[in-house]
Amino acid sequence: MKNYIKYLPFLAIGLLSCEPEFDDAIEENEVYTAGEADFSNYVSLGNSLTAGFADNALYIKGQQNSYPNILAGQFKLLGGGEFTQPLMADNLGGLLLNGVQIANNRLVLSTVSGSPAPAIIAGTPQTEITNKLSGPFNNMGVPGAKSFHLAAPGYGAAAGLPSQSNPYFVRFSTSETTTVLADAVAQNPSFFSLWIGNNDILGYATSGGTGVDQAGNLDPSTYGSTDITDPNVFGGVYNQLINELNANASGGVVYNIPNVTDIPFFTTVPNNALVLDAASAGSLTGFFQAVAGIFTQGLIQQGVPPAQAQALAAQYAIAFNEGPNRFVIDVPVTQTNPLGFRQMQEGELILLTINRAALAQGYGSVALSPAVLQVLGILQQGGTPTQEQAQLVLGAVNGIDDKDALDSSELSAISNARLSYNSTIQSLAEANGLAFVDADALLNRVGQGISFPGGIITSDFVTGGGFSLDGVHLTPRGYALIANETLEAINQTYGSNLPKVNVGEFGTISLSDNVN
Repeated sequence: MKNYIKYLPFLAIGLLSCEPEFDDAIEENEVYTAGEADFSNYVSLGNSLTAGFADNALYIKGQQNSYPNILAGQFKLLGGGEFTQPLMADNLGGLLLNGVQIANNRLVLSTVSGSPAPAIIAGTPQTEITNKLSGPFNNMGVPGAKSFHLAAPGYGAAAGLPSQSNPYFVRFSTSETTTVLADAVAQNPSFFSLWIGNNDILGYATSGGTGVDQAGNLDPSTYGSTDITDPNVFGGVYNQLINELNANASGGVVYNIPNVTDIPFFTTVPNNALVLDAASAGSLTGFFQAVAGIFTQGLIQQGVPPAQAQALAAQYAIAFNEGPNRFVIDVPVTQTNPLGFRQMQEGELILLTINRAALAQGYGSVALSPAVLQVLGILQQGGTPTQEQAQLVLGAVNGIDDKDALDSSELSAISNARLSYNSTIQSLAEANGLAFVDADALLNRVGQGISFPGGIITSDFVTGGGFSLDGVHLTPRGYALIANETLEAINQTYGSNLPKVNVGEFGTISLSDNVN
């Protein structure tokens, strides 16, 4: 049997990072107005997207290309003040806790393995999180933060690591008991941005739905790191964030939550990447017919009427065709699916982190061994295998684990929560007269391709230019796109005429063979 998995090509030509040149995007002698907004003290709140996280790490170059820092560069045209960020100690991105590395360095595109692929850049990181930075800081983006974390006392306490605190906020919190929100409000921002809520569903999604949908549970202190936040918890804390940030500000801008199905972490490995030739398709079909037959006989031996047994077992007689086929996944064992597997359905997703070498060896279909082949030979000759031999065949079904895929029920849980969050965000933006960025629609358009002078930006992994090598976070060019959408929303809401930046002047991914 031959399983052929198609991988997307990693075309690296022309994808080297470059530094932004803000001044080039501004027309000379043009007069700008702030309208009703006061940009003199801009403060941004959020998670990794706000911090400038990219390539699975936070590092100086990424922070310098964060969308708040890009915005602040434009705000300076209209009286904006200094925009300080809690910069990391290097461009490696790893974290140390008392000298022990607790977070990996960033990813780069490397050819060391023989073909271009993401790999961790080599080097010893210098960012020791117990070395407290002196603020205040305008960029209050905290990688990993969920909505309720921004208002949680002690989230920046070193004593609370690793489960109760956040190592990034430990670096720049003003006290052991403060909150991200309190430290932001203490700066009396004249203008703010708030992009939070992605992690309230993203952790669940990137774990393959291994967490719990906490809908109905109003106590976030009981949540696990990969759980979905109850929409009422989100709504309550989001309202608090807006009220306190907007109390003395001239205004602000908020962002909704994009659809996870639009990011390359979930779109790069299609669920029909099981590509078979005619002979392999026939062999695989024959195997699952054998599974259905064995299961039918087992039910009959247990006293189940033959017609009923055949009807229940029929679902396991999966037919495969020459060409692309959907993988098989494991699902919870139920009365209607006693063996706990089925073929994937349209729209269900495979995670970027799945072991692709294992897929090529039968993960997602069948793990054949000489013993299993021997039993199949007995069946082909009309023989009857022993119970032990029959169990070998059933055990050879090698469905994709829950942690490597999102099935339809998990996608529904994510969608329901996201839509509820987004309804809250938009209604509070309207109620408070805030600028609103439809990040969901924007990233959907990136999936179709957005043109800019000199090129096009898409969500294709590695080659599209919009997403970094972790498949979740944006590249500098992607963050510039967010910044431009933000500037447009601000101009429409507050009557300003801030100029946009040229996204083509921002880099994408980095190449290096200096990897571990």
